[in-house]
Amino acid sequence: MFLTFFVNAIKAVHDYADLLRASIASASNDFRLGANEAPPAIIWVFVGQYLSQVLDEIEGRVGDKFDEQDEAILKLDLHRSIPELMLDNTDRNRTSPFAFTGNKFEFRAVGSSANCANAMTTLNTIMAETLKNFRSEVDSLISRGDKKEVAIMHVIQRYIVESKNILFEGDGYSEEWEKEAEGRGLPNLKTTPFALDAMVTEKAKKLFEHNGVYNHSELEARHEIELEKYIKIVQIEARLMGDLSTNHILPAAIKYQNTLITNIKGLKEIGIPEEHYANQKQTLEKISQHIATISANVFDMVKARKVVNNMTDTREKAIAYSKDVKEKYFDVIRYNVDKLELLIADNEWTLPKYRELLFLR
Repeated sequence: MFLTFFVNAIKAVHDYADLLRASIASASNDFRLGANEAPPAIIWVFVGQYLSQVLDEIEGRVGDKFDEQDEAILKLDLHRSIPELMLDNTDRNRTSPFAFTGNKFEFRAVGSSANCANAMTTLNTIMAETLKNFRSEVDSLISRGDKKEVAIMHVIQRYIVESKNILFEGDGYSEEWEKEAEGRGLPNLKTTPFALDAMVTEKAKKLFEHNGVYNHSELEARHEIELEKYIKIVQIEARLMGDLSTNHILPAAIKYQNTLITNIKGLKEIGIPEEHYANQKQTLEKISQHIATISANVFDMVKARKVVNNMTDTREKAIAYSKDVKEKYFDVIRYNVDKLELLIADNEWTLPKYRELLFLR
């Protein structure tokens, strides 16, 4: 029973990895996935060394015949192979989105602000579909004369072989894994608009309709709603970024810039050697450069947002907000603001600094 549900769970994740990724897709989760102990956007399964050995042993029987005479040995082998599963008996592998941790699977990729019902609906549906297929295939073998235990092992063995690409024991954050995953054919959908496409594929419609969960229209509606949510969130973030930059960051930077200019001019007028205020001058140049970069990018971001807002197709609009607004401007503006925070005097900076958030206030 354990092997049946264990292997079927792996098979379900393998066959519907794109739908699991869609179930946890959101604007905020796009920032989280692959960073700060969150798993990457690639959906894969970690089971630990003990159970990996069990699966390898079963897979190694490919070509063997599980006949009735072998049945007793088969049962004995399985009981010896599967260790007693104790809580925290396996390495947790924090980089894995779907990991077996002692006595359960954990789906770690769900965002902290998400309602887990969406992910649970998808998980339960793909598991139900996989178990239905498993039962059908086992019954087919039994009808041909195989004993139940032998038929079950035949199907389990085949599922292990078919699903092995989804299993990985290493570091999910590494560039090597990203390349290896691509070679294995695993999807790597880093942004929500493309991840949500899985919701309206023929495979998804067949899956949810077959299990009486969603019909065609309901899936289409949910796809549209999730895209609209993404657009609204990125739109609000872009507006807020422009507002904070224009009304808080740039005024504080320009004010401190003027203070440095006055200081440098005064020192120069009274004959102080230039090397004695070289540091102020260097800081002034850095601040001026960051001011110019932020100002230009905020201006261009506003223009880009206006262009995207005129789009009528929801999917194209979401993709444009991702590529032409978020990816193009957010990181650049953020980087330069972070640099200014380190240069501007505390009394001029109107927002809390990271240092203050962490340690002082």
